[in-house]
Amino acid sequence: MRAVTWHGTRDVRVEEVPDPTIQEPTDAVVRVTTTNVCGSDLHLYEPLGAFMGVGDVLGHETMGVVEAVGSQTGDLRVGDRVSIPFQISCGHCWMCDRQLYTQCETTQVRDQGTGAALFGFSQLYGEVPGGQAEYLRVPQAQSTHVKLPEGPPDDRFAYLSDILPTAWQGVAYADVPDGGTLVVLGLGPIGDFAARIGLHKGYRVIGVDTVPERLARARARGVEVVDLTDHEDDLGDVLRDMTDGRGPDSVLDAVGLEAHGSPATTAVQKFAGVLPDALAGPLLKTAGVDRLKALHTAVDVVRRGGTISVSGVYSGAADPLPMVTLFDKQVQLRMGQCNVKRWVPEIMPLLTDEDPLGVDDFATHRLPLESAPEAYRMFAEKEDGCVKVQLKP
Repeated sequence: MRAVTWHGTRDVRVEEVPDPTIQEPTDAVVRVTTTNVCGSDLHLYEPLGAFMGVGDVLGHETMGVVEAVGSQTGDLRVGDRVSIPFQISCGHCWMCDRQLYTQCETTQVRDQGTGAALFGFSQLYGEVPGGQAEYLRVPQAQSTHVKLPEGPPDDRFAYLSDILPTAWQGVAYADVPDGGTLVVLGLGPIGDFAARIGLHKGYRVIGVDTVPERLARARARGVEVVDLTDHEDDLGDVLRDMTDGRGPDSVLDAVGLEAHGSPATTAVQKFAGVLPDALAGPLLKTAGVDRLKALHTAVDVVRRGGTISVSGVYSGAADPLPMVTLFDKQVQLRMGQCNVKRWVPEIMPLLTDEDPLGVDDFATHRLPLESAPEAYRMFAEKEDGCVKVQLKP
């Protein structure tokens, strides 16, 4: 089959790889109909390449049709249309019983000290082949799927595997009070959806970004926007002026380690990129390698007694946090990989013909699988108004 494979920093290729097969009774094989390029894929494209292996199949936002099932896949049947959550979970362990699917005790990657295995996401999370391919093997398929209705086009459900539940969890974790204000830092795919969800829930939403096309997208849906390019040095003051001098009730960091503004950290990431993996991996795990501009901004602007919700991915184990400020301001800080299936029952009723979240036209680019290298480059460089790319095998 054809698949998108990693070959080095900023080097992904589409090539022939072996077709997936049923290896365990709990496996299924899915024929992929739509797979997306995620902002998290860009972490593997550049700063976290030390944890990738040449030929690793990328991708963790996948939907399609079941082609084969093992003998222990529950009610999953050949022909079912499914979305595949990005984390692999058994559905019956202590963590899964508490809907903490990203911490599944059956699939935890213990040799790396990480949570549940993820599709297409490096040695850190199990090095499981991903879904940017014609077919995907799904371990623990009795739980790792969401059944979808027949009929509506893929766009309706293309984001259930990751970014839509991730944005939903981010807003839920932000704990915005009724009639309160939510600031969303970063209007990429997750920030864009988070802003839409906040509006749907009746909050005042202010979005912050530097990319004109992203600011325009959010503004068109009723989000108040602030261009960080114009307020690099006084964003906190601007947001406090917009919120009676106190600051917003809640801030959602949808940026993560890709935040700009930390030259020293950028140098560490680039230095690690030229080291052999045996040296770069430990450095990236233990050094303070994240660009924390967005998180520090969230700490600054959130009101006293407010909540910061972190959906953007961070990876450094020794990153400095302004603990004195967090403590003094009595800030609640919530974060983590999204527990996809926990939120699906709340989201699914919104994926109707009325389309209140605008999923049908959310993608900015729809490309054949063979165009993946160009899609990654365009997304990484924020060209052509690129916010979300769907790949069609």
